[in-house]
Amino acid sequence: MDFKEQLTTWRHYLHQHPETAFEEKTAPKLVADEMRKAGIKVAKHVGKTGVVGTLRCGEGKGCIGIRADMDALPITEKSTHDHVSLNPGKMHGCGHDGHTITLLGAALLLAKEKNFNGTVRFIFQPAEEPGWGAQAMIDDGLLERFPMDEIYGLHNQPALQEGKVATRVGGMKASEDDFAFTITGKGGHASAPQEGNDPLASFAEIYLALQTIVSRNASPQRPVVVSCTEIETDGAHNAIPTHVTVRGDARTMSPQDQELVERRMRDIVEGVCRMNHAECEFTYTHEFYPVVNDAACVQKAVKAARAVFGEANVDGNCQPWMASEDFAAYLKHIPGCYVMLGSGKQATGNVSLHQNVFDYNDDILVPGAEFWAELVKERLAK
Repeated sequence: MDFKEQLTTWRHYLHQHPETAFEEKTAPKLVADEMRKAGIKVAKHVGKTGVVGTLRCGEGKGCIGIRADMDALPITEKSTHDHVSLNPGKMHGCGHDGHTITLLGAALLLAKEKNFNGTVRFIFQPAEEPGWGAQAMIDDGLLERFPMDEIYGLHNQPALQEGKVATRVGGMKASEDDFAFTITGKGGHASAPQEGNDPLASFAEIYLALQTIVSRNASPQRPVVVSCTEIETDGAHNAIPTHVTVRGDARTMSPQDQELVERRMRDIVEGVCRMNHAECEFTYTHEFYPVVNDAACVQKAVKAARAVFGEANVDGNCQPWMASEDFAAYLKHIPGCYVMLGSGKQATGNVSLHQNVFDYNDDILVPGAEFWAELVKERLAK
């Protein structure tokens, strides 16, 4: 069995056995077993179900980490391929099966070639989807037990053509902040609005005013998104409600803009309610911090990507992606770089992430592994 066939076989096996956050058993066992066979030192149960492999070569003092996520989504798969999920209600709809096998492939290449001088940490992380896994590994002493100078991560991207790589200095992926507010007025019959205090009227003012955060408070040179996505009332088609609860999320590319959105949102919600003599409760939580790439690490990743994929296929100054990633938790402690690896194929219709018919593009498994191996060789040159 050649290298691509082996990686594909493993990837299909993981796709058939998806496990969601902190329930990962199949992927950790597979990567731990195969790394041990290759002579890589393995630590299991880091951050509950995470795995860390350590490979040293030569006397070099440098140490880098490479991270892959392992968890699946709570989605029922509707695909027709022969490696469809065998676990009801769970599937690898984001490609974490491919990320895991790509990093395992890189570990095996590096263990075989030993063409670097220093230390590599292969970090197989649980629970990325809910945003808990990176912090769980950090809380379990990842950075103290397995110190590293910098860290790198990768995600497949069907919107990019297969074999293209994209990254950028600074904000690469957005924060995700969740908000909720409940407006309390006075309900009544729809025929007599003057006798109550309609909380929907306050919400209408708030809904429009929230977009002034984007258009008039945030810099037009930095992307900010504010979205109200849910609304609940205790009214009926002929009754003005007393309570209106609204939920949504906000996305930014910097801690400064996170603070701006939270502060202005609170001002708007509380101010409109006060003006309309309504009461309100407001909550705002930080779920994902923005992924902010280090300039020096981006330079190294771009150089390695160009060596594998060709200069014309690597964009080192791409547009930011407004989706979120808990890889950001590592970057609060050490510098690093997050890259997007194109997986799009016209023949497959370029099915986007988190769809119930998504499947990883196996043709990027080997190039992805070679990219990681090239980065290590470049970063820890003999």
